[in-house]
Amino acid sequence: MIKAVIFDLDNTLVDFYRMKEEAIRYAVEAMIDAGLKMPKEIAYNKIFEIYEREGIEDQKIFDKFLTESFGEIDYKIHAAGIVAYRKAKSASLITYPNTQYTLITLIKKGIKLGVVTDAPRIQAWTRLVQLNLHHFFDVVVTFDDTGKTKPSEEPFILALKKLNALPHEAIMVGDWPERDILGGAKIGMKTVFARYGDIFGTKESGADFEINDISELIEIIDKLNENRY
Repeated sequence: MIKAVIFDLDNTLVDFYRMKEEAIRYAVEAMIDAGLKMPKEIAYNKIFEIYEREGIEDQKIFDKFLTESFGEIDYKIHAAGIVAYRKAKSASLITYPNTQYTLITLIKKGIKLGVVTDAPRIQAWTRLVQLNLHHFFDVVVTFDDTGKTKPSEEPFILALKKLNALPHEAIMVGDWPERDILGGAKIGMKTVFARYGDIFGTKESGADFEINDISELIEIIDKLNENRY
């Protein structure tokens, strides 16, 4: 009997990568308008190279970009990038289609909902509140709660403890096989690969189920609870 569903946040509930791409492009254009002497695509690629090295949640991305590119920070350019990024982030952060419908439907079925994310606590909650998702979840476990990133067992164990659910009573839904799927499977959870959020071109997810729309999760849970799988 499935009693709980744990979701990854970024690229599972929230179209995070799309937001990040749009916000950085907008920021680069603003920095060029403020005097940045660099072609747009080169600047964009340099920023994402830093993200790849430092982590996608890096809060000093424009400081590092300007320092590494020019040896110093021009604060007119720096401020232009920050302001443009914040405006674009607010406008482009969206949930995937059918997300709220799916969450509401699961709650009506008596399913407890949680989030396990590698994002820092304030960034995770900011995204949830901005998209009006914060009321749907019984528990949100962030990197700051355990100091461990997926696929470590600790974040999953903590979430299940707070949800009062055993691993075989819960499903993990995520877009990253090496973190979300492996982490959930390691402790005995059923796993669902959110193929709609995959940005890596994953061929084999290793998950028990794969979905192309988050609403497909409803049928999976219904069938599991009817012992049809």
